Amino acid sequence: MQHNDALSKAKLCLEIIEERKAVDPVLFEVGKLTSIADYFLIASGSSSRQVQAISRHLQRRMREIGYRAYGVEGEQEGHWVLMDYGEVVIHIFYHPLREFYDLEGLWIEAPRVGLTASETKKKTPKSDL
Repeated sequence: MQHNDALSKAKLCLEIIEERKAVDPVLFEVGKLTSIADYFLIASGSSSRQVQAISRHLQRRMREIGYRAYGVEGEQEGHWVLMDYGEVVIHIFYHPLREFYDLEGLWIEAPRVGLTASETKKKTPKSDL
Protein backbone atom coordinates (compact mmCIF):
# COMPACT_ATOMS: atom_id res chain seq x y z
CA MET A 1 0.00 0.00 0.00
CA GLN A 2 1.30 3.43 -0.87
CA HIS A 3 1.90 6.14 1.74
CA ASN A 4 -1.18 8.18 0.73
CA ASP A 5 -3.39 5.08 0.86
CA ALA A 6 -2.11 4.24 4.35
CA LEU A 7 -2.70 7.83 5.47
CA SER A 8 -6.23 7.76 4.06
CA LYS A 9 -6.91 4.51 5.92
CA ALA A 10 -5.52 6.00 9.15
CA LYS A 11 -7.67 9.13 8.81
CA LEU A 12 -10.70 6.96 8.04
CA CYS A 13 -10.11 5.04 11.28
CA LEU A 14 -9.84 8.35 13.12
CA GLU A 15 -13.15 9.57 11.69
CA ILE A 16 -14.88 6.32 12.59
CA ILE A 17 -13.72 6.26 16.22
CA GLU A 18 -14.79 9.89 16.60
CA GLU A 19 -18.34 8.77 15.68
CA ARG A 20 -18.36 6.99 19.06
CA LYS A 21 -16.86 9.98 20.91
CA ALA A 22 -13.34 8.58 21.36
CA VAL A 23 -11.44 10.73 23.87
CA ASP A 24 -8.27 12.59 22.79
CA PRO A 25 -7.43 10.64 19.63
CA VAL A 26 -3.85 11.08 18.42
CA LEU A 27 -2.51 9.84 15.08
CA PHE A 28 1.24 9.18 14.85
CA GLU A 29 3.27 8.56 11.72
CA VAL A 30 5.61 5.76 12.84
CA GLY A 31 6.66 4.23 9.51
CA LYS A 32 10.17 5.72 9.63
CA LEU A 33 10.69 4.49 13.20
CA THR A 34 9.37 0.91 13.00
CA SER A 35 8.46 -1.76 10.50
CA ILE A 36 5.33 -2.71 12.47
CA ALA A 37 3.04 -0.13 10.85
CA ASP A 38 2.97 3.23 9.11
CA TYR A 39 0.54 4.82 11.60
CA PHE A 40 -0.49 4.35 15.22
CA LEU A 41 -3.84 5.71 16.31
CA ILE A 42 -4.21 6.08 20.07
CA ALA A 43 -7.47 7.04 21.77
CA SER A 44 -9.37 6.54 25.00
CA GLY A 45 -12.81 5.74 26.26
CA SER A 46 -14.19 6.99 29.55
CA SER A 47 -15.33 3.48 30.52
CA SER A 48 -14.58 -0.09 29.49
CA ARG A 49 -18.00 -0.21 27.81
CA GLN A 50 -17.16 2.83 25.70
CA VAL A 51 -13.83 1.25 24.76
CA GLN A 52 -15.69 -1.87 23.62
CA ALA A 53 -18.27 0.21 21.73
CA ILE A 54 -15.56 2.18 19.91
CA SER A 55 -13.75 -1.03 18.97
CA ARG A 56 -16.86 -2.83 17.73
CA HIS A 57 -18.05 0.20 15.79
CA LEU A 58 -14.66 0.54 14.09
CA GLN A 59 -14.61 -3.13 13.12
CA ARG A 60 -18.17 -2.99 11.76
CA ARG A 61 -17.65 0.19 9.73
CA MET A 62 -14.28 -0.93 8.36
CA ARG A 63 -15.79 -4.27 7.33
CA GLU A 64 -18.60 -2.42 5.51
CA ILE A 65 -15.94 -0.50 3.58
CA GLY A 66 -14.00 -3.66 2.78
CA TYR A 67 -11.25 -3.78 5.44
CA ARG A 68 -10.87 -6.59 7.95
CA ALA A 69 -8.67 -6.44 11.01
CA TYR A 70 -5.74 -8.86 10.97
CA GLY A 71 -6.16 -9.18 14.72
CA VAL A 72 -8.00 -7.71 17.68
CA GLU A 73 -6.85 -8.19 21.28
CA GLY A 74 -8.36 -7.13 24.60
CA GLU A 75 -11.89 -6.31 23.45
CA GLN A 76 -13.61 -8.56 25.96
CA GLU A 77 -12.04 -6.80 28.94
CA GLY A 78 -12.29 -3.32 27.41
CA HIS A 79 -9.19 -1.97 29.16
CA TRP A 80 -6.79 -1.83 26.21
CA VAL A 81 -7.96 -2.92 22.78
CA LEU A 82 -5.27 -3.42 20.16
CA MET A 83 -6.46 -3.57 16.56
CA ASP A 84 -4.20 -4.40 13.62
CA TYR A 85 -5.24 -3.10 10.22
CA GLY A 86 -1.83 -3.65 8.62
CA GLU A 87 -0.46 -0.19 7.94
CA VAL A 88 -2.56 1.20 10.79
CA VAL A 89 -2.47 -0.09 14.36
CA ILE A 90 -5.12 1.24 16.74
CA HIS A 91 -4.82 1.36 20.53
CA ILE A 92 -8.03 2.15 22.40
CA PHE A 93 -7.55 2.50 26.14
CA TYR A 94 -9.73 2.86 29.18
CA HIS A 95 -8.45 6.34 30.10
CA PRO A 96 -6.53 5.56 33.36
CA LEU A 97 -4.60 2.79 31.57
CA ARG A 98 -3.67 5.10 28.73
CA GLU A 99 -1.98 7.39 31.22
CA PHE A 100 -0.26 4.45 32.92
CA TYR A 101 1.20 2.92 29.74
CA ASP A 102 1.95 6.33 28.15
CA LEU A 103 2.38 5.16 24.55
CA GLU A 104 2.53 8.80 23.47
CA GLY A 105 5.68 9.13 25.58
CA LEU A 106 7.20 6.03 23.99
CA TRP A 107 6.57 7.41 20.50
CA ILE A 108 7.51 11.02 21.29
CA GLU A 109 9.82 11.14 18.24
CA ALA A 110 7.01 10.16 15.87
CA PRO A 111 5.34 13.08 14.10
CA ARG A 112 1.69 13.67 14.92
CA VAL A 113 -0.62 13.83 11.95
CA GLY A 114 -3.02 16.76 12.06
CA LEU A 115 -6.13 17.32 10.02
CA THR A 116 -5.97 19.76 7.14
CA ALA A 117 -8.09 22.91 7.26
CA SER A 118 -10.64 21.41 4.84
CA GLU A 119 -10.96 18.25 6.97
CA THR A 120 -11.42 20.35 10.10
CA LYS A 121 -14.14 22.48 8.42
CA LYS A 122 -15.92 19.34 7.28
CA LYS A 123 -16.11 18.18 10.93
CA THR A 124 -17.06 21.55 12.43
CA PRO A 125 -20.80 22.23 12.57
CA LYS A 126 -21.76 25.41 10.75
CA SER A 127 -23.08 28.32 12.74
CA ASP A 128 -26.34 30.05 11.85
CA LEU A 129 -24.85 33.49 12.56
